[in-house]
Amino acid sequence: MIRWGGIKISFHPLFVIIMLTSVLTGHFLELLALFAIVFIHELGHVVAARLFGITVLSVQLLPFGGVAVMEDTGHLTAGREMAIALAGPLQNVLMIGASLALHAARLWDGPFLDYFIQSNLLIALFNLLPILPLDGGKISQALCSLLLPYYATLVWSHRISLLFSALLIVYSLLPLLLETSGLQFNLLLIGVFLLYSNSMDYRNIPYRFLRFLVNRDRSFSRHLLNGTLAQPIIAEKTKPLDHILRLFKREKYHFIYVMNHQGNIVAVVPEQRVISSFLQGSPGA
Repeated sequence: MIRWGGIKISFHPLFVIIMLTSVLTGHFLELLALFAIVFIHELGHVVAARLFGITVLSVQLLPFGGVAVMEDTGHLTAGREMAIALAGPLQNVLMIGASLALHAARLWDGPFLDYFIQSNLLIALFNLLPILPLDGGKISQALCSLLLPYYATLVWSHRISLLFSALLIVYSLLPLLLETSGLQFNLLLIGVFLLYSNSMDYRNIPYRFLRFLVNRDRSFSRHLLNGTLAQPIIAEKTKPLDHILRLFKREKYHFIYVMNHQGNIVAVVPEQRVISSFLQGSPGA
């Protein structure tokens, strides 16, 4: 692990394994190029996050990109999350453009140029797959949060991730099953890793949702400053608190209108009070 600009940078074991495989097969120059591409890709995320005033705590490098851990201060909206996610593939596009410009100027040619362009293209396109923690998975999750309550967003974004992770494994095995070529070992390894990590994250959705609730106070000031219109939630007096909280949306502030059996509104409760009651273990609204 190294520290750069106050950010902890570490290498995932999968990254090390694939790098060592490249060394053993005599592709040392390709190894350095892949490391540079992945690092610059992740640097795009870091710079974009800092432009939005979001602190990046650590970065873990993976063979296909990286995972940036950011401090949640209530400023990480869905739009900003998508912009930060797209900043990584954008670096790959810029590197491809720079490579083609050098080629046009007759300053760079040969097989290594083709490898560099293809690697950038593959990493950019692979990262746009709707699988967490890839950039495409983060974009998919952010888009879901604009349409669905946040709890449903977590559930469906991880289900999509699990589906596409399984499809990635099938794709890596397809040449072997069809006997057209050998096993795509690196792709299989990445697919298994993504399937495993998403299955573990799926089990941890209740804890991620709890963290979302705890951090709601941080986003309240943003809603107050921006003059966000509150979105009402109508709930019966006997409805469990966790069912009400699962209706909360990421980009909205909520007032809960408590209704009795006669259909009359008997109370209007701000979301902070519902969250506080839930965290304190109160059973009802």
